[in-house]
Amino acid sequence: MTIYERPFGRYLEDFVPGDVYRHWPGKTITEADDHLFCMITMNHHPLHTNAWFAEHESVQGRNVVVGNLVYSLVLGMSVPDVSGAAIANLEVEQLVHRYPTFHGDTIYAETRVLEATPSSSKPDRGVVRVETKGFNQDGREVCYFRRRVMVWRRDAAPARQRPYGDDAWT
Repeated sequence: MTIYERPFGRYLEDFVPGDVYRHWPGKTITEADDHLFCMITMNHHPLHTNAWFAEHESVQGRNVVVGNLVYSLVLGMSVPDVSGAAIANLEVEQLVHRYPTFHGDTIYAETRVLEATPSSSKPDRGVVRVETKGFNQDGREVCYFRRRVMVWRRDAAPARQRPYGDDAWT
């Protein structure tokens, strides 16, 4: 019998500047997703929640998905490949919404490694700088951001544990 551990995040040694991670799967943003996010975050702008307003009083002529949902979705897509084993997210250096996202659009994401720098004060960690892009189903870039993440070195990372023993299948 072979046991497979799914990697979730990476260690400092795994990040190579120039490498690109294509995150999977994509996510179709529904009207319900957008409305729920707006209500949870108390963003009641009618551009996001009022079809009549969007049709008659907006440049786009239809509802636009709230930008923070698009950013959060793209960021979340990157977690298994980038920050799933991180110590901390340190900074979002830049966030740009390049094209509007609409109800029914499907978002995909990719991340490129810019830097992986060992810490000068703590030898068990380092800082990774990445840039991430979100694309819609037509290949249009809808979101771009750069961020810095503090990650463990492989030998210093805490072991992954489960609340039960290794004998679950014996």
